[in-house]
Amino acid sequence: MDLWLSIVFIAVALVIGLAAGAVIGSMYRKKVAEAEIGSAEQEAKRIVADAMKTAEAKKKEAVLEGKDEIHRLRNENEKELADRRKEVQRQERRIQQKEETLDRKIDNVEKKEDRVAKKLKDAEARLAEVETIKKSQFEMLERISGYTVDQAKAYLLEQLEQELTHEKSLKIMEYEQQLKDESDKRARNIISLAIQRCAADQVAEATVSVVPLPNDEMKGRIIGREGRNIRAIETLTGVDLIIDDTPEAITLSSFEPVRREIARVAVEKLISDGRIHPARIEETVDKARREVEASIKQAGERAVLESGVHGLHGELVKILGRLKYRTSYGQNVLNHSLEVCYISGMIASELGLDPTVAKRAGLLHDIGKALDHEIEGSHVEIGVDLARKYKESDAVIHAIHAHHGDVEAKTVVACIVQAADAISAARPGARRENLENYIKRLQKLEEVASSFKGVDSSFAIQAGREIRIMVKPEQVKDDAMASLARDICKKIEEDLEYPGQIKVNIIRESRAIDYAK
Repeated sequence: MDLWLSIVFIAVALVIGLAAGAVIGSMYRKKVAEAEIGSAEQEAKRIVADAMKTAEAKKKEAVLEGKDEIHRLRNENEKELADRRKEVQRQERRIQQKEETLDRKIDNVEKKEDRVAKKLKDAEARLAEVETIKKSQFEMLERISGYTVDQAKAYLLEQLEQELTHEKSLKIMEYEQQLKDESDKRARNIISLAIQRCAADQVAEATVSVVPLPNDEMKGRIIGREGRNIRAIETLTGVDLIIDDTPEAITLSSFEPVRREIARVAVEKLISDGRIHPARIEETVDKARREVEASIKQAGERAVLESGVHGLHGELVKILGRLKYRTSYGQNVLNHSLEVCYISGMIASELGLDPTVAKRAGLLHDIGKALDHEIEGSHVEIGVDLARKYKESDAVIHAIHAHHGDVEAKTVVACIVQAADAISAARPGARRENLENYIKRLQKLEEVASSFKGVDSSFAIQAGREIRIMVKPEQVKDDAMASLARDICKKIEEDLEYPGQIKVNIIRESRAIDYAK
C-alpha cells in the first residue's frame, strides 16, 4: 500500500515537473524569439536606411550624368545647326550667282535675237532681190538659148545622166578590177594548193563491160541449146549480153552498173568453171551477187577510212560503196566524191574553217546517184532524203541540197562543196560529153550573147569555157562595155548549166578607111 502510494506520488511529481519544465521552456523560447525579432527589425531598418542613402546617391549621380548628356547634345545640335546655316548661306550665295549669270545670259540672248531678227530681215530682203535677179536671168537665158525652163532642165538632166553613166562605168571597172585582182590571187592560191595536194586518176568509163573469152567456141556454150543459157543469164542479172563478130569477147550492156558488175563476175566464173547450164548459172549469179555486195561494203569502208570521215551510219557506208560502180559523164562517182571530199577539206583549212563538216559534205554530196536508178527524183533530192533519214547534220544536208544550185547556198560549207564539185568535174579528162549535147551547149551560149543590143557577132571558144563577143562601136561605147559584160554574165548564169566558169570577152573595134587617089 505504501509502495503504491510512493509510486503514485513519484509519478505525480514527475508529471508536475514535466509540466513546469514545458512552461519554463516555452517562456524562454518566446523571450529568445522576441529578442531575435527585435534585432532583425533593427537590421532591416539599418539596411533600408543604407539603401535609401545609396539610392539618393545614385539619383544625384544620374541627375548629374543626364545634365551632362543634355549639355553635350545641346552643344552638338548647336554646332550642327551652325554648319547647316553656313551651308544654306553658301547655297544661297551660289543661287544668287547663278541667277545673276542667267540674267546676263538672257540679256545676251535677247541682244543676239535682236541681231538675228535684223539679219533675217536683211536676208529676206536680199532673197527677194536674188529671186528678182534670178527671174530676170532665166528670162534672159530663155531668150538667148531658145529653150524653155522645162526644156533646159531636160537637157541638163540628160547631160548629167551621161556624165554619171560614164563615171559609174569607170568606177565599176575600177572596183571590179580591184576585187578581181584580190579575189583571183586569193582563189588561185587556195585552189592551186588544193589541186596540187589532190592527185586523182583520169579514167573514162562506159555503160558496157567487155568479157574476154578463151576461144570463140565458148560463145556457143554461153548461148546454150536454143539460147537457154543466155536467156537465164539475162533473166537473173537484168543485163543484155551482146554476142557479135568481135573475136573472143562478149559485151555486157546495162545502164545499172551494179547489175552489170554482177553479170561480169558471174560470166567470168562460168567461163573459168566451164560448166554452163541454167542451174549452175543461177548458183553462180547468186554467188557473184554476194561477192559484189561484199565488194560494195569494202569500197564504202575504204572510202570512209581514206577520207577520214567518221561516224557515218552503216547503211550510208553501203550506199556510198555502190558509187564504185556508178559513173557520170564517164567519171567514177566514188572517186569523184573522194576528190570533192579532199578538195573541200583543203579549201576549208585554207580559209581557217573546221574541215570536218566540209569533208563530210563533200563525201556525201552525190550519195543520191547510188540509188537514182531505183528511186524517182533527182540525185540531189534522193541525197537530201538519205541524209535526213540517217540523221546527218543540217549543214551537211544543206550542202547536198545546194551543190547544184537547186537552193541558194547560205553557208560557207555549201559554197566550198559547190566549188570543189566544179573543180573535180571540170578538170581536163574528168568527164566527157557527147557531140550533140556539146554543140547544143555552144550554140545556146552564142545565142545568149547575141541577144543583147549592140552585139555584132559572138563565138564560143575554148570548148565553151570562153565566149568572144564583137560589138558595134557606134552603139556600144567604151565606158558601157563593163556593164554589158556584167549583164551577159548574169544572163549566162540564169539560162545555162555548165561546169566551172565561162570567160566573157568583149571586143570593140573602130576602123577608119579611106583611099588615096
